[in-house]
Amino acid sequence: MPTITIFKQDLETLLAGPGEAPQPITIEQLEESLMLVKGELKGQNPDTGELRIELQDSNRPDLWCCEGIARQFRAKRQGALSKYDFLTTKLKSPKRLNVAPGLEKVRPYVAACAATGYLVTQEGLAQLIQTQEKLSEMFGRKRRTVSIGLYRLAAIEFPITYDLVKPDEASFTPLGMDTVMTLGEMLLVHPKGLEFGGILAGQDRLPFLRDAKHQALSFPPIINSRESGEVRVGDDALFVEVTGTDLSMVVLTLNIFSANLADRGAVIEPIEIRYPYKTVLGTGVVTPQDLEKSQKLPISTIEQALGQALGAQKVANALRAYGYGVATKGKHITVTLPFYRQDLMHAMDVVEDVAISRGYGDFLPEMPSQFTVGGLSRIEEVSDRVRTLMVGMGFQEIISNILGSPQDLRDAMRLEGTGWGQLVEVDNVMSQNFSALRQWMLPSLLRVEAASNRAFYPHRVFEAGEVARPDPTQSVGSRTVTVLGGMIAHADTHFSEAHSCLDTLFYYVNQTYSLEPIQHPSFLAGRVGSIVSEGKQIGVIGELHPEVLERWQISVPAVAFEIDLTELAGR
Repeated sequence: MPTITIFKQDLETLLAGPGEAPQPITIEQLEESLMLVKGELKGQNPDTGELRIELQDSNRPDLWCCEGIARQFRAKRQGALSKYDFLTTKLKSPKRLNVAPGLEKVRPYVAACAATGYLVTQEGLAQLIQTQEKLSEMFGRKRRTVSIGLYRLAAIEFPITYDLVKPDEASFTPLGMDTVMTLGEMLLVHPKGLEFGGILAGQDRLPFLRDAKHQALSFPPIINSRESGEVRVGDDALFVEVTGTDLSMVVLTLNIFSANLADRGAVIEPIEIRYPYKTVLGTGVVTPQDLEKSQKLPISTIEQALGQALGAQKVANALRAYGYGVATKGKHITVTLPFYRQDLMHAMDVVEDVAISRGYGDFLPEMPSQFTVGGLSRIEEVSDRVRTLMVGMGFQEIISNILGSPQDLRDAMRLEGTGWGQLVEVDNVMSQNFSALRQWMLPSLLRVEAASNRAFYPHRVFEAGEVARPDPTQSVGSRTVTVLGGMIAHADTHFSEAHSCLDTLFYYVNQTYSLEPIQHPSFLAGRVGSIVSEGKQIGVIGELHPEVLERWQISVPAVAFEIDLTELAGR
């Protein structure tokens, strides 16, 4: 979970409204208010005013900064979020940023804005840099998905061009250096080039930001130019750009920065991004912009989940005080996230925010009307049994995320256009890396194996967990089952090694099975079989296809099997 450092005096200044004098906040008041952001005070320095805060919500990157915490506190105090005029202001001739053709294959998206009128302070600069680093590192997956650049606006002449150049075609003095370097040299010499250069591996042309005077701004996502990209205390005009591979994440990141700067008194000027190719937002995209994540749900859903008959008005007030846009009609409520959030994925997300906004102390404890003796379900008993058996056979258990990308779950498994590759996809995703639910366990095992190539062989790994499979007979269009997946990898492994493990497993769970030959794209022809028990196909076993191993960058043979534990538990 992210841990940030803020300054108490800076927080007090941000908590004050327009024209208000900062009011001191005690440590006790701060600790109580931190419940609103799922935060916990982990340390303080009374001499410097530094506060170290750990945040428990990895889905709220807008809170990973002093401005975001203060914004949430203010919304609660005021009963609603303050309006940000730059989202609705129509510009007659906005500043432009032009995107060059070809970037759609390298680093396709960019968002930007200008900010004037805020005199950068020491504390404010520290927060800008910290937010830049936290968002790029954690939210942006170490700059792969999102990276951020800050510049002195006075040194830039518009329009800006997001260009694509050869490694030796562009040069500038990067931050932290005194020598002019080409982009190719930066990848070989500069510390940031050595750290993040792998993002651009295999590209013969590289991203490059320049202004109308052909002055270099940066080499995204690697490093800024020292001349224009070194923001200092006392600057009063900034330019912010975000580049990346996921447009919604790029825009969201810029929205967060825009809100932060506006909260410090800056006037935000949107910038028009002109693309030579289509995006989900069009070819002319003005940023920042509100992506308007909304959801309609019954009031009864919230009341049932919280165990209180609150009524529409109390629910609406609680959500407005948490920053939501709210509209009620009859027994339903439509909620809209503020422009700096995109984490609304389920009705329970709204329920949680209602509870946080009202305060958990508002809920009175009640004794349950019924008392029962708890126990493990049948599926948990079976799962625990097979876990013990797999460990006894020398396998190491892993626990992985049920969410993944279609590329890993389908394409890397050679399942394109087949029934095996049908996925349950997720709406309103924050990242394409977590846009689908796994339909079987093997991709999760392969992801671990791909990262374990330096560990001594043989490798034996397994996981017993849930997968989701499309099912039109179900009300939600899918069903969730628990499966066991096991994989063996080493230079001499073969089908019989996995088969012997399967024999042992079925013997000790007191079940019988047989194998029937099948064709499966992920496995070698003639070395794959369907696991059949009591006349039902409950799994698959085989030697992995060399092309699958190559796509996962695995250099040794591997065998694997998967069993439907839900089916076994139902007997």
